[in-house]
Amino acid sequence: MADPASYRPQTGEIPTNPGVYRFRDPHGRVIYVGKAKNLRSRLNSYFANPAGLLPKTYAMVHTASSVEWTVVGSELESLQLEYTWIKEFTPRFNVMFRDDKTYPYLAVTMGEKYPRVQVLRGERRKGTRYFGPYTAGAIRDTLDTLLRVFPVRSCSAGVLKRAEASGRPCLLGYIDKCSAPCVGRISPADHRALAEDFCAFMGGEARPFVTRLEKEMAAAVAELDYERAARLRDDIVALKKVFERNAVVLSEDTDADVFALHEDELEAAVQVFHVRGGRIRGQRGWVVEKVEDSATPDLVEHLLLQVYGDEAGIQGRLPREVLVPAEPSNAAELTQWLSGLRGARVDVRVPQRGDKAALMSTVRDNAEHALKLHKTRRAGDLTVRSQALQELQEALDLPVALLRIECYDISHVQGTNVVGSMVVVEDGLPKKSDYRKFSVTGAAAADDTAAMHDVLTRRFRHYLDDQAAQAEAVRQAGQPGRVAGAAAAAAGAAAAVAVQDTTTPAPRAKFAYPPNLVVVDGGKPQVNAAARALAGLGIEDVYVVGLAKRLEEVWLPDSDFPVVLPRASAGLYLLQRIRDEAHRFAISFHRQKRGKAMTVSALDGVPGLGASKRKALLARFGSVRTIKAATVQELTSAKGIGPSLAEAILRHFGADGAAEAGSVPAINMTTGEILET
Repeated sequence: MADPASYRPQTGEIPTNPGVYRFRDPHGRVIYVGKAKNLRSRLNSYFANPAGLLPKTYAMVHTASSVEWTVVGSELESLQLEYTWIKEFTPRFNVMFRDDKTYPYLAVTMGEKYPRVQVLRGERRKGTRYFGPYTAGAIRDTLDTLLRVFPVRSCSAGVLKRAEASGRPCLLGYIDKCSAPCVGRISPADHRALAEDFCAFMGGEARPFVTRLEKEMAAAVAELDYERAARLRDDIVALKKVFERNAVVLSEDTDADVFALHEDELEAAVQVFHVRGGRIRGQRGWVVEKVEDSATPDLVEHLLLQVYGDEAGIQGRLPREVLVPAEPSNAAELTQWLSGLRGARVDVRVPQRGDKAALMSTVRDNAEHALKLHKTRRAGDLTVRSQALQELQEALDLPVALLRIECYDISHVQGTNVVGSMVVVEDGLPKKSDYRKFSVTGAAAADDTAAMHDVLTRRFRHYLDDQAAQAEAVRQAGQPGRVAGAAAAAAGAAAAVAVQDTTTPAPRAKFAYPPNLVVVDGGKPQVNAAARALAGLGIEDVYVVGLAKRLEEVWLPDSDFPVVLPRASAGLYLLQRIRDEAHRFAISFHRQKRGKAMTVSALDGVPGLGASKRKALLARFGSVRTIKAATVQELTSAKGIGPSLAEAILRHFGADGAAEAGSVPAINMTTGEILET
């Protein structure tokens, strides 16, 4: 761990202006982003007495190796720039509110020709309108009921194409829960209007639709059309059932998001009720791990920035009122920012009495229960992971904590299509964004040890190249940890930002930072090959072990005897899970590569000859043997083949000794289809 005194800036060099600061680790990664009204006062608090900091803040300043700052013109600009950098760098020591579960939304894909209603989770898509979030059971019941009144398309793209091709609708079309635009029962314009009505109803405009259906039912009764009147009656009942499913908690003209939190010294749980038209339309929850001694106003500010910043591109989702348990820091600037996102005024306030304060109390009770549940679930999970990592460190006699582990595996079939995989585990959890896959060719594909040596060499050569590029960037920028005049712009900031940063942001490293431990799938030969690869690159601070499949033995480099972990060991179980994940990742890449190789053709290597022209040639001549025997004039008789391309085809076969007249035809090994004869 670094000594904070080694990179502490001189007090006189730090400006007293408002601004945003960043702490970086020795690898150039941003590990913390913060803002301050007075940069000098704020940064000095980190270095004055590090021993008096909270544990997580203490770990942050000792993990960092440099600090840099950017001066801005106002507190609003510092708010925007801090949010932009947190989204860009996702610093590990920043307060990050994460959903305690993935909530489903009711989505309408208005960007498609025939809008589709479906239940979606995860990232938002452009051109899609979202309603919710809801609980899984409630949203599916709601959708099933509403499709009776608004029969909007809900089928997948594949089902839609099959219906269009066959001229017959799917089952939903036959039971009147889809208007079947795929077979022309309704025009695209009318179907879009139906989807707009669905969105209007979900947006809270339920009363107009109920009133309209009641008038149509009365007209049907007057015309003695009792069957249609009965259907309309059932539709009215269905709409009222959906509309009344949500409890009325406030007046009908109230649109608000009600936030409450419950916290202890280490974590905080947040709950929000989404109230639209006076009814609770959805609920969400987050749990955050505190990094520094953040007061409730600071937590509220970070919460609103992250919740509404993720929805910045969706106007109309922000309500008129945001009710919070405490007035956030920089309340005026935050209100101005939210109003800009909504396109209209947003009131951020703390309810003191009445129905809104009572609802806030209910939300707070939910937050308290959520934190208790989170701690109960996480206790066992954290304990097992920590125990596994500690057992491994002790069993392997390693001097460093195993914060990052990388595992490598080689996959092939009898030496063909050789591939390697790299999977990453941080703090005992997989980090899939850092997974990598390697194609192994040439002499390196001779056997597993050569392939393992090649993969490790390439991976850590990339790491050394990234380190050299970062060092060069720092050298060109000047002294690290100070500020240089460059321009930085906060997203949405109206004015230019006055920058006092002297360090250019380090380039993004393709292979992140080095692991503490490398695990290879295999025994002594594979481990020694991996150790030779690291030694050849001069890397001495990365430890290597291998896990042999037969007896699940752990091998160390240049050791005649393996380390045998107890069968019930949490450390062994962690190694097995990492090894199995690396094997799965390698197998999937190998199958993908082998599938492409199975349909290779002797014509694939001809420059300028694409798939359609290859098909035209085979359709004209029937086989590669006939194509090879043809003249330039005969080849040009095929569609799309000109004289120059015909000469290229003949040159290709003339230079390719492997393309003989009696060569084996290309076969798709999956289906058994002979592609060329």
